[in-house]
Amino acid sequence: MQKRIQVLIVDDSAVVRNTLADIIASDPRLEVMATAQDPFIAADKISRQVPAVITLDLEMPRMDGLTFLEKIMSQHPIPVVICSSLTETGSRSALKAMELGAVDIIAKPKVGTRTFLEESKVRICDTVYAAARANLKRRTPPRVIAPKLTADAVLQKPVTSRAMVRTTDKVVAVGASTGGTEALRIFLQMLPLDAPGIVIVQHMPENFTRAFAERLNSICQVTVKEAENDDTVMHGRVLIAPGNRHTLLKRSGARYYVEIKDGPLVSRHRPSVDVLFRSTARHAGANAVGVIMTGMGDDGAQGMREMKESGAYNIAQDETSCVVFGMPKEAIKKGGVDKVMPLKRIAAAVLRECLV
Repeated sequence: MQKRIQVLIVDDSAVVRNTLADIIASDPRLEVMATAQDPFIAADKISRQVPAVITLDLEMPRMDGLTFLEKIMSQHPIPVVICSSLTETGSRSALKAMELGAVDIIAKPKVGTRTFLEESKVRICDTVYAAARANLKRRTPPRVIAPKLTADAVLQKPVTSRAMVRTTDKVVAVGASTGGTEALRIFLQMLPLDAPGIVIVQHMPENFTRAFAERLNSICQVTVKEAENDDTVMHGRVLIAPGNRHTLLKRSGARYYVEIKDGPLVSRHRPSVDVLFRSTARHAGANAVGVIMTGMGDDGAQGMREMKESGAYNIAQDETSCVVFGMPKEAIKKGGVDKVMPLKRIAAAVLRECLV
């Protein structure tokens, strides 16, 4: 029997500590090593036993979460999942934490926290499990603990493939999850001002995607924004799918644009990479370039296969440069990938392919 992953919960709220502890204890892959109400207590517990993963609040007494995270990463790096509030301040702090080395984000509201967390049970457990796998020895993928819907739930698979006639402009569709915030920063900072239009699905909670897009916009040559319904996909613009909404690529004549819509979780995610990739296969076909980056699970694998069948050229991030090699690995296994390469070579490859 596989040893359970030891988790340390650090949060000043007793409600959050108890709720997270119950959720984590319910997953056979995970075990609560301890809980702590502030970083000083957490540091004492770590000195006696080092956890595999830490869930960390950012707003705590005596020492804030960012300061504690920076100390952890400089002294004894441990995979950390941020547990942050669904506010503008919380979003920005969480993104700063990701820059400091945190692996992922668990969102929590200011009110109704217990109910919100309980409803997010599967997502929380998968996030913690993925964090434990980050940069560690690869393990057997987790068993399915809840049914997963395919992109059929949002958009029916096209009957024919390779039906899209090439146009002058190409469009780039990108999917990422665990480790994706840093991977996308590296990728986008390598793009020139007139890069081809790009649409990205990064698994991230609602409200965090806007702060993420604003942060990228401030450090990249291309314009980056959270996607809004009917936004045009154009040269020099990158659209980030909003959290908790599916983003689809559409086309009207020579114009590409996005549709933002509600819908069920697809491959356990909303937004889903599979939904973006399927819509790209349908409406862009051979005019598209697909990129799948670091992340746990298989979201995007089927959609990337459909993009390839419709004539798109697809790239997967290689295992060495991934935080978690789940999503690229599954896309490769599905036969949807044309080229596997290190993260730092992807931008140049995309630009070359868009000139073909």
